[in-house]
Formats: sequence, C-alpha cells, structure tokens
Amino acid sequence: MHDAPAPSRRPRRLPRRPRAAHRARLPRSRTAKAVAAAGALLIAAGGYGLAGPAQAAETSAEVWITTADGSSKLAPAAGAAFDGSPQQTDIAVDTGERAQEFTGAGASVTEASARLVSGLPQGARDSLMTDLFGTGGENIGLDYLRQPFGGSDFVAELPYYSYEDRQGSFSVDRDRAEILPLLNQALDVNGDIRVMATPWSAPGWMKDSGKLEGGSLAPEHYGDYADYLVKALNAYADAGVAVDDLTVANEPLFETSYPSMGMSAAEQADFLRVLDGRLAAAGLDTQLFVYDHNWDRPDYPLQVLAATGDLDRVQGAAFHCYGGRPEAQQQVRDAGHRVFFTECSGTDSDDASRTFADTLKWQTENLVIRSLRAGSETVVIWNLALDGQGGPHFGHCGTRCNGVVEIDGGTVTKNAEYYLLGHVSKFVDRGAVRVGSTTEGPGGVQNVVFENPDGSRAAVVLNATGGARTFSVTENGASLTYELPAGAVATFTWPGAPEA
Repeated sequence: MHDAPAPSRRPRRLPRRPRAAHRARLPRSRTAKAVAAAGALLIAAGGYGLAGPAQAAETSAEVWITTADGSSKLAPAAGAAFDGSPQQTDIAVDTGERAQEFTGAGASVTEASARLVSGLPQGARDSLMTDLFGTGGENIGLDYLRQPFGGSDFVAELPYYSYEDRQGSFSVDRDRAEILPLLNQALDVNGDIRVMATPWSAPGWMKDSGKLEGGSLAPEHYGDYADYLVKALNAYADAGVAVDDLTVANEPLFETSYPSMGMSAAEQADFLRVLDGRLAAAGLDTQLFVYDHNWDRPDYPLQVLAATGDLDRVQGAAFHCYGGRPEAQQQVRDAGHRVFFTECSGTDSDDASRTFADTLKWQTENLVIRSLRAGSETVVIWNLALDGQGGPHFGHCGTRCNGVVEIDGGTVTKNAEYYLLGHVSKFVDRGAVRVGSTTEGPGGVQNVVFENPDGSRAAVVLNATGGARTFSVTENGASLTYELPAGAVATFTWPGAPEA
C-alpha cells in the first residue's frame, strides 16, 4: 500500500470447482429470517387468524445505526414505517434501475494480522473469528478475503519472502504456520467466503532487479512466474483454501522498499496471455482481475482489458483508495467489465480522538457508497488486525495504520472499519443487485441501495453533513421519514416494495 490519505454486460462466469465439505454454502439471507421471525411473533400473539377481512400489512423498515461518537455501534434502533410523505431530502428507490451484483465484503489476513489473531487465547480467538465471519446474531458475516501470495509490507517479521526465493525450492510453509490455519478457521465459520490472491512481487530471481523490492518481471521469466502462480494456487487448494480470483501484481505502478514489482499495462496484458494458458493447462478456473491499484489511473486497466478481451477468465479490474476518485471505476463498468474494490488502509487522524468518527465518515462515503455506486462488487479493507502501533509493519505508514480490529496486549478493539463493513456485509447478500436511488453528493446525505436475492431491500445511508438531517426513503409511492445525527451511518432493511 501507499501512505493512506485521508445496464452493463453480465459477468462472464466460469464453472466453479467443487468445494471441500466444510465449505458448503451457508444460508445468507438474514433479512428473510428477520421477517419470518417477526411473522412468528405476530402469529403467537394472535395477529393472524382473527375473524374479519384481511388487512394489508403496513411495511416498516428495521434500522441499525453507528454514530460518530461511538455511543451506538451497529446497534438496532427504532424502526420506521412507510406511512409518510417525501421530505425535502428524499432517497427515491427505483428497483427497475438495476446495476451490478454484490460479491462480498472483507479484508486481508496478512501475516501481521495472522500473528496477532493467532496469539490470542483460544477462546478469545474463536469469539473474534465468529464475530467477524459468522452470519447469525450480532456477527457481521465478512465473506471476501484478499490474500497476499508471499510477503507484503505487513509481514509479521523480516525477512520478506516469496514462495520460491531460490529457484526450484517452492514452498508455502511460512504461510502454514499462522495464515492458512486462520483461513481454514474462517472457512469453517463461514463456508461462503470467497478468496482473492495477490502477489506483491515475483521471486527476485525472476526480476531484472534480482530482489523482491522493486524492479520488473523479466520477459524471459513470464513462463516461470505463471508456473509459480499455478503452484501457489494448487498449494492453497491442497491446504483447504480454494482461490477464486487472482491479480498478478499489487500496485504495479509503485516500486518501493518492500516487496513490489513494476509492470506496465502492455507487460501485464502480455503476461496474462501466458498465465491464461498455464491455468487452462492445469485445469484451474481461477478468474483474473487486472491493475489492483489506485483510482487515479483508469487508463491502465482499460488498456489491459482491451488487449485481453478474448480471454474469458479476465473479468475486470481491481482498485485501491490511495489516489483519485471512486467514480473512475465507472469507466471500467461502462466498458463492459467487472469492478472489485480490494484495498484501503485507515490511518489515525491528526487528533487521535477523531479517528473513529473520521474513519466512519470517510470510508463509508468513499469505499461503501461512492465505490459501490460506481460499480464495485466488493468492499475490502486492508489488514484484518493490527496492534496498538499499527504493526507488525515494515513498509510505509506516515501515520499509524489501522486494521478492522486492533489487538494489543490481548485486548481486542473493534475499529470503525469493523462497523462500516458490518453495515454492508450483515445485510447485503451475495448476488444482491444494486438498484437505483437518488442521493446527495459528497459531504451530504448519501446512500446506496441493494435488492437481495429474496426480494428484500438494504439501504446504507450516511449523513456526512455537520448537523442532524431529516430525510425520507421512498419506494412505490410510500415513504418513511428518519432523522440521522451528523456523521452517523444507518442501514435500513425492509421486506419488499411497500404498499402505497
């Protein structure tokens, strides 16, 4: 990572390889369960089965709120009925306007994160993993993991590493110590997790620099690097972690003092042709995503995608948050390709007491609302866990980097990242479709709305203004009215189109 700053084509899908038994798909529709439970309560109370004509049920939304001061953290709040009129600020929902499907939300189990989580007492570790990946109760149900293949700037200890530092000595044994066991535990908790792998660098002997830090992949080693990635995919699968998606270089326009590898758009397109052939020969259906870098250079993925348009497994582009604007992603969507958002690291605010509020507001606005409205199928934070100093860490963080949770001295603290991810992952199911909704721009009352596969709706709303704001949500001629405090995030869910 860098220092942190503050109607389209249907996806081309390849047949999925069979999962191990412990990765059987789990039910994902929490909203449907909530509606069913509410119905059961009504029946128990005699609400159904009374004599007389049937009455149309008034549709109400359930609401969960996280406030800027942290006094409410993804907590259920008073619901709101669709029984009013549109307000001056109105979120008009149009399910006839349909965009991308949702694929998932999550983070990365870096070696730094794995060291910290693995170091917890077993009870605390199991509880945290259930909180993060479980799909029931108060758990947030993360279901997308982006995993470094080899060393990154967030290793647990030096030296940096690849899986084949010496030619002919391929091994993923360093990952077997802490990373792979945690990935398997996450999969045991939630078999619906999807995994992306990303190398920060090819082994040094394949590069013109001769080392992991900086330099470019030498053309004469394109075949060696493709074989290396195939070996890594197979090794992970053998360890119980099937990799669904792959990018071939983290941040290919940034060479630095930790594992990194420069790669031009033309070079990436040429390499992807070699890799596609080796994946096919190995019988792997892993999907490929290009670029994996900041919003400020959409020309790069567009060039690669244009040059690889005949390769079905090349699905689209991955983006990071450290430069540019999320709306740049829309150029890739408009060209008929998929968009994944795959990395952003939060940092401490200049005034540390503002970190929770600033993170909640900035990341919800940019990574959740603006990015999803610009076509992304995923919301992925960088480190799953870091300590009180933002480590273990050996790269570039001008101010302290933050993970989804902080683990320090055995104490686990859920950061703002945990709650903003939960506002999406807990209520938006894989396969949900983003639908039309009116919104204010950056700094205003903003939203993104999805229709889940069961027909229920989930709307994430942020009040990024400096004061409390009253607004309405309108669908099918019916409106609910709600007041949200300054800097607060709310998720509204309702079972389907309300009666007008």
